[in-house]
Amino acid sequence: MSKHIALGVDIGGTGIKAAPVNLKTGEFAEDRYRIPTPKPATPEAVAKTVAKVIAKFNPPRKMPIGVAFPGVVQHGIVKTAANVDDAWIGTDLRGIIRDYAGHDVHVLNDADAAGFGEFKYGAAHGRPGSVLMTTLGTGIGTAMIVDGTLVPNLELGHIVIDGHDAEDRAAESARDRYDYDWDQWIAELQKYYSELERLLWPDLIIVGGGVSKKHHMFLPKLRLRAPIVPAELLNGAGIVGAAAAAAVAAKREKDEEKKAAKKAAKDDARAASHADAESEGAPEGEGI
Repeated sequence: MSKHIALGVDIGGTGIKAAPVNLKTGEFAEDRYRIPTPKPATPEAVAKTVAKVIAKFNPPRKMPIGVAFPGVVQHGIVKTAANVDDAWIGTDLRGIIRDYAGHDVHVLNDADAAGFGEFKYGAAHGRPGSVLMTTLGTGIGTAMIVDGTLVPNLELGHIVIDGHDAEDRAAESARDRYDYDWDQWIAELQKYYSELERLLWPDLIIVGGGVSKKHHMFLPKLRLRAPIVPAELLNGAGIVGAAAAAAVAAKREKDEEKKAAKKAAKDDARAASHADAESEGAPEGEGI
């Protein structure tokens, strides 16, 4: 495979999906491969399934691999797991996948992956300033990219509005839960996005999730300061963003290794020079 390819994996509540991504275009380099998420979705069961979807593409050892997870992931450790087994909480996500797949991986929250994908290749491509990504589904996922830098693990679907967790009333699932018609749901969305604007002042808001296919039914009716637009990468955003984030992380780690090696070489040279100077300055008969 080309050096411009990275592999993206998206762990979802119902399916675990993967595809190699062309980092120049953001398009899949091969057809997506999907395996149903195991039940129960324990760390071992999910890690084994992730290993299978990775093995499907037989990636070279040095290919960046990104894995998007439906929960907060902090320094590789899972902190929340609303849509998978609670046994995930406290699990070393990067470590367990590396153990089962035999490849090192970069791991991140699924909404963060989707947001980064939209910034690199979708609705926010080339946009400066603050970009807020939201995904409307069973819950509400959120991500923010500021001048190209991802701010990780923003759980803004859980801000409290009118005494309720926001996603309870504004997620797409609320339409069925409360039998909302479009106007009723739009009223809840207006409250939610107005509160986000009050807190964050984004320059652009992107709306993803399956309901974004019907964006013409609700986005034009929202009254906000910032432009609000549908996501462009649709259900591929998590895979694409995970792959792109892994490529960025791999480059950063490689640069850090080079910097560390250069510093070590300078330190060795300085130590050798100092030792030579001490040897030259030693009285005859000493230093033997």
